[in-house]
Amino acid sequence: MESFFQNPDFVSVLCGVAAFAVVVLIWTALLDNDPLPARLKAIAERRAELQDAQHRRTTRRAALQRTHLMKKIVNWFKLTQGRSLSELRLKLIRAGYRSRDAMFVFMFIKLSMLGGGIAVSLVLLFVLHVAKMPAAMGMAAVIFTGFLGWMLPDVIVKNMSQKRGAVLRKGLPDALDLLVICAEAGLSLDASFDRVGREMGQSFPDLAEEMGLTAVELSFLPERHKALHGLAERVPLPGMVALVNTLVQTEKYGTPLAQALRVLSAEMREDRIMKAEEKAARLPAILTVPMIIFILPPLFVVLIGPAAIKVMGLMAGMKQ
Repeated sequence: MESFFQNPDFVSVLCGVAAFAVVVLIWTALLDNDPLPARLKAIAERRAELQDAQHRRTTRRAALQRTHLMKKIVNWFKLTQGRSLSELRLKLIRAGYRSRDAMFVFMFIKLSMLGGGIAVSLVLLFVLHVAKMPAAMGMAAVIFTGFLGWMLPDVIVKNMSQKRGAVLRKGLPDALDLLVICAEAGLSLDASFDRVGREMGQSFPDLAEEMGLTAVELSFLPERHKALHGLAERVPLPGMVALVNTLVQTEKYGTPLAQALRVLSAEMREDRIMKAEEKAARLPAILTVPMIIFILPPLFVVLIGPAAIKVMGLMAGMKQ
Protein backbone atom coordinates (compact mmCIF):
# COMPACT_ATOMS: atom_id res chain seq x y z
CA MET A 1 0.00 0.00 0.00
CA GLU A 2 2.82 2.36 0.89
CA SER A 3 4.48 1.58 -2.41
CA PHE A 4 1.25 2.58 -4.19
CA PHE A 5 1.21 6.01 -2.56
CA GLN A 6 4.90 6.37 -3.28
CA ASN A 7 4.30 5.61 -6.97
CA PRO A 8 5.46 8.55 -9.14
CA ASP A 9 2.38 8.27 -11.40
CA PHE A 10 -0.01 8.56 -8.47
CA VAL A 11 1.87 11.54 -7.11
CA SER A 12 1.75 13.21 -10.53
CA VAL A 13 -2.04 12.69 -10.86
CA LEU A 14 -2.60 14.00 -7.34
CA CYS A 15 -0.53 17.08 -8.03
CA GLY A 16 -2.47 17.69 -11.26
CA VAL A 17 -5.83 17.46 -9.49
CA ALA A 18 -4.61 19.81 -6.75
CA ALA A 19 -3.33 22.30 -9.32
CA PHE A 20 -6.68 22.19 -11.21
CA ALA A 21 -8.59 22.75 -7.98
CA VAL A 22 -6.39 25.74 -7.12
CA VAL A 23 -6.94 27.24 -10.57
CA VAL A 24 -10.73 26.78 -10.29
CA LEU A 25 -10.78 28.39 -6.84
CA ILE A 26 -8.72 31.36 -8.00
CA TRP A 27 -10.93 31.76 -11.11
CA THR A 28 -14.08 31.66 -8.98
CA ALA A 29 -12.64 34.21 -6.58
CA LEU A 30 -11.68 36.55 -9.40
CA LEU A 31 -15.10 36.38 -11.07
CA ASP A 32 -17.38 39.31 -10.45
CA ASN A 33 -20.57 37.66 -9.16
CA ASP A 34 -22.77 40.68 -9.39
CA PRO A 35 -26.38 39.71 -8.50
CA LEU A 36 -27.75 42.98 -9.88
CA PRO A 37 -28.51 41.78 -13.47
CA ALA A 38 -30.40 38.75 -12.20
CA ARG A 39 -32.39 40.90 -9.79
CA LEU A 40 -33.18 43.43 -12.52
CA LYS A 41 -34.35 40.62 -14.83
CA ALA A 42 -36.60 39.19 -12.10
CA ILE A 43 -38.02 42.65 -11.39
CA ALA A 44 -38.72 43.20 -15.10
CA GLU A 45 -40.49 39.85 -15.39
CA ARG A 46 -42.56 40.58 -12.28
CA ARG A 47 -43.45 44.02 -13.65
CA ALA A 48 -44.60 42.44 -16.94
CA GLU A 49 -46.77 39.94 -15.05
CA LEU A 50 -48.38 42.72 -13.02
CA GLN A 51 -49.01 44.76 -16.17
CA ASP A 52 -50.63 41.78 -17.89
CA ALA A 53 -52.84 41.15 -14.85
CA GLN A 54 -53.82 44.82 -14.74
CA HIS A 55 -54.58 44.78 -18.47
CA ARG A 56 -56.79 41.69 -18.07
CA ARG A 57 -58.65 43.29 -15.17
CA THR A 58 -59.15 46.48 -17.17
CA THR A 59 -60.36 44.56 -20.21
CA ARG A 60 -62.74 42.50 -18.08
CA ARG A 61 -64.06 45.63 -16.38
CA ALA A 62 -64.60 47.36 -19.74
CA ALA A 63 -66.40 44.28 -21.08
CA LEU A 64 -68.66 44.23 -18.02
CA GLN A 65 -69.42 47.91 -18.48
CA ARG A 66 -70.28 47.40 -22.16
CA THR A 67 -72.50 44.45 -21.28
CA HIS A 68 -74.24 46.48 -18.59
CA LEU A 69 -74.84 49.29 -21.09
CA MET A 70 -76.26 46.80 -23.59
CA LYS A 71 -78.58 45.42 -20.91
CA LYS A 72 -79.84 48.90 -20.07
CA ILE A 73 -80.52 49.73 -23.73
CA VAL A 74 -82.29 46.42 -24.38
CA ASN A 75 -84.40 46.76 -21.24
CA TRP A 76 -85.20 50.40 -22.08
CA PHE A 77 -86.55 49.38 -25.48
CA LYS A 78 -88.25 46.36 -23.83
CA LEU A 79 -86.91 44.03 -26.51
CA THR A 80 -86.96 40.99 -24.24
CA GLN A 81 -90.68 41.26 -23.70
CA GLY A 82 -93.23 39.60 -25.92
CA ARG A 83 -90.98 36.78 -27.08
CA SER A 84 -89.93 33.47 -25.59
CA LEU A 85 -86.66 34.03 -23.76
CA SER A 86 -86.10 30.30 -23.26
CA GLU A 87 -86.29 29.66 -27.02
CA LEU A 88 -83.89 32.51 -27.74
CA ARG A 89 -81.46 31.29 -25.08
CA LEU A 90 -81.68 27.74 -26.47
CA LYS A 91 -81.02 29.04 -29.99
CA LEU A 92 -77.89 30.82 -28.79
CA ILE A 93 -76.74 27.76 -26.84
CA ARG A 94 -77.08 25.62 -29.96
CA ALA A 95 -74.89 28.15 -31.77
CA GLY A 96 -72.26 27.85 -29.01
CA TYR A 97 -73.02 30.95 -26.88
CA ARG A 98 -73.64 29.88 -23.25
CA SER A 99 -73.10 33.18 -21.45
CA ARG A 100 -75.94 34.63 -19.39
CA ASP A 101 -75.52 37.94 -21.17
CA ALA A 102 -75.50 36.43 -24.67
CA MET A 103 -79.21 37.10 -25.10
CA PHE A 104 -78.85 40.82 -24.29
CA VAL A 105 -75.83 41.14 -26.59
CA PHE A 106 -77.76 39.43 -29.37
CA MET A 107 -80.75 41.75 -29.00
CA PHE A 108 -78.46 44.79 -28.88
CA ILE A 109 -76.81 43.66 -32.12
CA LYS A 110 -80.22 43.25 -33.75
CA LEU A 111 -81.21 46.75 -32.64
CA SER A 112 -77.89 48.17 -33.88
CA MET A 113 -78.26 46.46 -37.26
CA LEU A 114 -81.81 47.82 -37.56
CA GLY A 115 -80.79 51.39 -36.77
CA GLY A 116 -77.62 51.17 -38.86
CA GLY A 117 -79.46 49.83 -41.90
CA ILE A 118 -82.11 52.54 -41.70
CA ALA A 119 -79.52 55.30 -41.20
CA VAL A 120 -77.31 54.16 -44.08
CA SER A 121 -80.23 53.79 -46.48
CA LEU A 122 -81.60 57.23 -45.51
CA VAL A 123 -78.22 58.86 -46.14
CA LEU A 124 -77.69 57.08 -49.46
CA LEU A 125 -81.19 57.70 -50.84
CA PHE A 126 -82.26 61.07 -49.45
CA VAL A 127 -78.98 62.88 -48.76
CA LEU A 128 -76.50 61.63 -51.35
CA HIS A 129 -79.21 60.73 -53.90
CA VAL A 130 -77.39 57.60 -55.05
CA ALA A 131 -80.54 56.28 -56.76
CA LYS A 132 -83.36 58.44 -58.06
CA MET A 133 -86.74 57.02 -57.02
CA PRO A 134 -90.04 58.35 -55.68
CA ALA A 135 -90.33 59.14 -52.00
CA ALA A 136 -92.73 56.26 -51.32
CA MET A 137 -90.43 53.76 -53.00
CA GLY A 138 -87.47 55.24 -51.11
CA MET A 139 -89.24 54.82 -47.77
CA ALA A 140 -90.12 51.25 -48.72
CA ALA A 141 -86.44 50.63 -49.50
CA VAL A 142 -85.47 52.11 -46.12
CA ILE A 143 -87.96 49.89 -44.30
CA PHE A 144 -86.79 46.85 -46.23
CA THR A 145 -83.13 47.63 -45.39
CA GLY A 146 -84.01 47.95 -41.71
CA PHE A 147 -85.87 44.65 -41.85
CA LEU A 148 -82.83 42.99 -43.43
CA GLY A 149 -80.61 44.42 -40.70
CA TRP A 150 -83.00 43.14 -38.04
CA MET A 151 -83.11 39.63 -39.51
CA LEU A 152 -79.40 39.31 -40.36
CA PRO A 153 -78.26 38.29 -36.81
CA ASP A 154 -80.89 35.53 -36.78
CA VAL A 155 -79.61 34.20 -40.08
CA ILE A 156 -76.00 34.29 -38.85
CA VAL A 157 -76.88 32.50 -35.60
CA LYS A 158 -78.84 29.86 -37.51
CA ASN A 159 -75.92 29.33 -39.88
CA MET A 160 -73.52 28.97 -36.95
CA SER A 161 -75.87 26.50 -35.29
CA GLN A 162 -76.01 24.40 -38.46
CA LYS A 163 -72.21 24.39 -38.79
CA ARG A 164 -71.82 23.42 -35.15
CA GLY A 165 -74.40 20.66 -35.62
CA ALA A 166 -72.41 19.31 -38.56
CA VAL A 167 -69.25 19.20 -36.44
CA LEU A 168 -71.11 17.47 -33.60
CA ARG A 169 -72.58 14.96 -36.07
CA LYS A 170 -69.10 13.99 -37.24
CA GLY A 171 -67.87 13.31 -33.70
CA LEU A 172 -70.97 11.57 -32.37
CA PRO A 173 -70.15 8.03 -33.64
CA ASP A 174 -66.70 8.16 -32.05
CA ALA A 175 -68.22 9.41 -28.79
CA LEU A 176 -70.72 6.56 -28.85
CA ASP A 177 -67.95 4.01 -29.37
CA LEU A 178 -66.07 5.47 -26.41
CA LEU A 179 -69.25 5.30 -24.33
CA VAL A 180 -69.57 1.61 -25.18
CA ILE A 181 -65.98 1.01 -24.07
CA CYS A 182 -66.53 2.93 -20.81
CA ALA A 183 -69.77 1.07 -20.09
CA GLU A 184 -68.13 -2.31 -20.74
CA ALA A 185 -65.30 -1.28 -18.40
CA GLY A 186 -67.83 -0.84 -15.59
CA LEU A 187 -67.99 2.95 -15.35
CA SER A 188 -71.21 4.66 -14.36
CA LEU A 189 -73.11 6.90 -16.73
CA ASP A 190 -71.81 10.22 -15.39
CA ALA A 191 -68.24 8.87 -15.19
CA SER A 192 -68.54 7.60 -18.77
CA PHE A 193 -69.69 11.01 -20.02
CA ASP A 194 -66.87 12.72 -18.12
CA ARG A 195 -64.23 10.35 -19.49
CA VAL A 196 -65.53 10.66 -23.06
CA GLY A 197 -65.50 14.45 -22.74
CA ARG A 198 -61.86 14.42 -21.59
CA GLU A 199 -60.81 12.01 -24.32
CA MET A 200 -62.45 14.01 -27.12
CA GLY A 201 -61.25 17.41 -25.98
CA GLN A 202 -58.60 17.66 -28.69
CA SER A 203 -60.49 16.27 -31.69
CA PHE A 204 -64.04 17.57 -31.08
CA PRO A 205 -64.01 20.31 -28.40
CA ASP A 206 -67.68 21.25 -28.87
CA LEU A 207 -68.86 17.68 -28.34
CA ALA A 208 -66.45 17.29 -25.41
CA GLU A 209 -67.95 20.40 -23.83
CA GLU A 210 -71.47 19.01 -24.18
CA MET A 211 -70.39 15.68 -22.72
CA GLY A 212 -68.65 17.35 -19.78
CA LEU A 213 -71.66 19.56 -19.06
CA THR A 214 -73.96 16.53 -19.15
CA ALA A 215 -71.66 14.70 -16.74
CA VAL A 216 -71.85 17.61 -14.29
CA GLU A 217 -75.65 17.78 -14.61
CA LEU A 218 -75.94 14.01 -14.06
CA SER A 219 -73.95 14.39 -10.86
CA PHE A 220 -75.89 17.35 -9.41
CA LEU A 221 -79.45 17.26 -10.74
CA PRO A 222 -81.89 15.24 -8.63
CA GLU A 223 -83.55 13.74 -11.72
CA ARG A 224 -81.05 12.28 -14.16
CA HIS A 225 -83.44 12.21 -17.09
CA LYS A 226 -83.58 16.03 -17.02
CA ALA A 227 -79.85 16.17 -17.69
CA LEU A 228 -80.22 13.75 -20.59
CA HIS A 229 -83.16 15.64 -22.08
CA GLY A 230 -81.16 18.85 -21.71
CA LEU A 231 -78.42 17.27 -23.82
CA ALA A 232 -80.97 16.36 -26.50
CA GLU A 233 -82.28 19.96 -26.49
CA ARG A 234 -78.82 21.48 -26.81
CA VAL A 235 -77.80 19.03 -29.54
CA PRO A 236 -80.95 18.34 -31.62
CA LEU A 237 -79.38 15.66 -33.81
CA PRO A 238 -81.19 12.39 -34.61
CA GLY A 239 -78.25 10.35 -33.31
CA MET A 240 -78.09 12.31 -30.05
CA VAL A 241 -81.86 12.06 -29.57
CA ALA A 242 -81.66 8.29 -30.11
CA LEU A 243 -78.79 8.08 -27.62
CA VAL A 244 -80.73 10.07 -25.01
CA ASN A 245 -83.86 7.95 -25.47
CA THR A 246 -81.79 4.78 -25.09
CA LEU A 247 -80.14 6.07 -21.92
CA VAL A 248 -83.49 7.16 -20.45
CA GLN A 249 -85.01 3.75 -21.11
CA THR A 250 -81.94 2.11 -19.60
CA GLU A 251 -82.28 4.22 -16.46
CA LYS A 252 -86.01 3.57 -16.28
CA TYR A 253 -86.16 -0.18 -16.89
CA GLY A 254 -82.72 -1.16 -15.62
CA THR A 255 -81.50 -2.78 -18.82
CA PRO A 256 -77.72 -3.30 -19.20
CA LEU A 257 -76.11 -0.06 -20.34
CA ALA A 258 -73.30 -1.65 -22.37
CA GLN A 259 -75.68 -3.86 -24.34
CA ALA A 260 -78.04 -0.98 -25.17
CA LEU A 261 -75.14 1.24 -26.27
CA ARG A 262 -73.66 -1.56 -28.36
CA VAL A 263 -76.94 -2.03 -30.23
CA LEU A 264 -77.26 1.73 -30.77
CA SER A 265 -73.66 1.94 -31.95
CA ALA A 266 -74.27 -0.81 -34.51
CA GLU A 267 -77.40 0.97 -35.77
CA MET A 268 -75.58 4.28 -36.05
CA ARG A 269 -72.69 2.65 -37.90
CA GLU A 270 -75.13 1.09 -40.37
CA ASP A 271 -76.81 4.47 -40.79
CA ARG A 272 -73.43 6.05 -41.60
CA ILE A 273 -72.76 3.35 -44.21
CA MET A 274 -76.19 3.90 -45.77
CA LYS A 275 -75.64 7.66 -45.96
CA ALA A 276 -72.23 7.12 -47.58
CA GLU A 277 -73.78 4.75 -50.14
CA GLU A 278 -76.54 7.28 -50.79
CA LYS A 279 -73.98 10.01 -51.46
CA ALA A 280 -72.06 7.68 -53.75
CA ALA A 281 -75.24 6.83 -55.66
CA ARG A 282 -75.94 10.55 -56.21
CA LEU A 283 -72.53 11.23 -57.70
CA PRO A 284 -73.36 10.21 -61.32
CA ALA A 285 -76.36 12.52 -61.42
CA ILE A 286 -74.37 15.35 -59.83
CA LEU A 287 -71.44 14.95 -62.21
CA THR A 288 -73.64 14.95 -65.31
CA VAL A 289 -73.99 18.74 -65.53
CA PRO A 290 -70.27 19.54 -65.00
CA MET A 291 -69.36 16.86 -67.51
CA ILE A 292 -71.70 18.33 -70.11
CA ILE A 293 -70.49 21.88 -69.52
CA PHE A 294 -66.73 21.42 -69.05
CA ILE A 295 -65.80 18.08 -70.65
CA LEU A 296 -67.92 17.58 -73.76
CA PRO A 297 -67.18 20.96 -75.47
CA PRO A 298 -63.38 20.46 -75.38
CA LEU A 299 -63.90 16.89 -76.55
CA PHE A 300 -65.95 18.08 -79.52
CA VAL A 301 -63.30 20.69 -80.34
CA VAL A 302 -60.56 18.05 -80.30
CA LEU A 303 -62.54 15.56 -82.39
CA ILE A 304 -64.28 17.86 -84.88
CA GLY A 305 -61.77 20.72 -84.96
CA PRO A 306 -59.30 19.24 -87.51
CA ALA A 307 -62.09 18.11 -89.84
CA ALA A 308 -63.75 21.54 -89.60
CA ILE A 309 -60.45 23.28 -90.41
CA LYS A 310 -59.93 21.04 -93.46
CA VAL A 311 -63.48 21.66 -94.69
CA MET A 312 -63.03 25.40 -94.26
CA GLY A 313 -59.75 25.23 -96.20
CA LEU A 314 -61.36 23.24 -99.06
CA MET A 315 -64.24 25.69 -99.26
CA ALA A 316 -61.84 28.61 -99.39
CA GLY A 317 -59.89 26.89 -102.20
CA MET A 318 -63.07 26.25 -104.22
CA LYS A 319 -64.04 29.89 -103.95
CA GLN A 320 -60.69 30.96 -105.34
